[in-house]
Amino acid sequence: MTLPTPDAWTRVDRYLSEALVGEDTALREAVVDQRAAGLPAIEVAPLTGKFLHLMVRVAGARRVLEIGTLGGYSAIWMARALPEGGSVTTVEAEPRNAAVARGNLARAGVSDRVRIVEGRGSDVLPTLVGDGPFDLVFIDADKESNTVYLDWAARLGRPGTVVIVDNVVRSGEVANPASESPQVHGVRRGLEMLARDPRFDATALQTLDAKGWDGLALAVVV
Repeated sequence: MTLPTPDAWTRVDRYLSEALVGEDTALREAVVDQRAAGLPAIEVAPLTGKFLHLMVRVAGARRVLEIGTLGGYSAIWMARALPEGGSVTTVEAEPRNAAVARGNLARAGVSDRVRIVEGRGSDVLPTLVGDGPFDLVFIDADKESNTVYLDWAARLGRPGTVVIVDNVVRSGEVANPASESPQVHGVRRGLEMLARDPRFDATALQTLDAKGWDGLALAVVV
C-alpha cells in the first residue's frame, strides 16, 4: 500500500474536487474576498463544503445552526441545500468576519436564508432557545469552547439532530499526549464529551485534503 504524502493527497483532493464539486464562481469569489480582507485561510475545503451540503439534505434539515461563520463559505454550501422556507443561523464573534460574510452571502444569492448573529458563542447561543429546535449543527469556531458548543447543540437540538464538529485531528496532535496546545486540549475535551455524554452518539473521520491532515466528528442527538 502506498502511504500518502502531502503532494499525493493534494493531487487526489484536486482530482476529487474537480470531479465531484466543480467550479463555482460565488464560492471562489467568497474565498478571494476572505483573503483580501485578511481573514485566516481556515474555511472548509471544497469537498467538506459539499459534504456539509449533502448532510443538510440527508438530514432533511430545515433549521441549521453554524457556530463560526468566518467569511460565509460553509454557510453558502449549507444554505443552498435547504428546502423552501429553510434557514441557517450562523454565529460569528468578529464583526469584520461578519461583514465579509454578508457580502459573500449576498453575491451567492442566499442572504434571505442566512441570519448572522454577531457575538461570542457562549453569549449568543442562550438567546437562540426560541429559534430551535435546530436539525443540524455545524461547530467550527474556537476549539477551546467545543464542550460549551456541544452542550448548546444538544439543548438547541432534538432527538435526531445531526452535529458536525470540524478540525478534530489537528495534524495528528489530538493523539499526542505531550501536546500543550489549548486548541488540542479543547478538541480532546469535546471528543471525550461526545463519548461520555448520553445525549450523543458519535464517531469521527480523518481527512486528507487541501487543508492538510485533519478530521470531523459526526454525532446525533439521542
